[in-house]
Amino acid sequence: MLVSAQEGYRLWSGSYDRDLNPVVALERRVVRDRMGSLSGRCFLDVATGTGYWLNYARSRGARAYGVDLSAEMLSEAASKPGLKERLIRANMSVLPLKDEVVDIAVCSLALGYVPSVRDLFRELARVVRRVSGRVIVSDLHELAIQAGWRRCFKVHDREYQIEHFDHTARELDEAANGSGFRIDWRVTSYIGGPELD
Repeated sequence: MLVSAQEGYRLWSGSYDRDLNPVVALERRVVRDRMGSLSGRCFLDVATGTGYWLNYARSRGARAYGVDLSAEMLSEAASKPGLKERLIRANMSVLPLKDEVVDIAVCSLALGYVPSVRDLFRELARVVRRVSGRVIVSDLHELAIQAGWRRCFKVHDREYQIEHFDHTARELDEAANGSGFRIDWRVTSYIGGPELD
């Protein structure tokens, strides 16, 4: 059954943290290696969901905040110690933050839920510090999408597919460059042993 992202994450929120998800496991392994020092930094988890990156950054000394549009996913995040007061319900393409207040922003596996990555990158460029700030984005690779991969989950043995927008690497590069970002690294990763254990 095809559902909107809003409806999908409402349905998935209660089991999201318990469900085995090799794509999420791969993304966490790869991004964690690129995170660097977080102590004392202002960290923004865009599309925080149940708060994984928010919690990760907090545990490493960052002043961390999470933004998500899904009330149900934010409710799951709020149930975790120390996260409730750090959550903001908002659209990731219109962040309710002042200009240049964030040192590091992460947008994890959520680019496919916005019709315009240009708007999202423009907004990230606005809130992240120009000189010293960093943005890390991840999403399902375009080759995986071309091979038929979809954003799916099961609840009570019923499978749901979440509506999404397909964005090419070229489109992402153009949006990032057009917003003033310099692309330092790109990783094309494959599900391997650690994700299948």
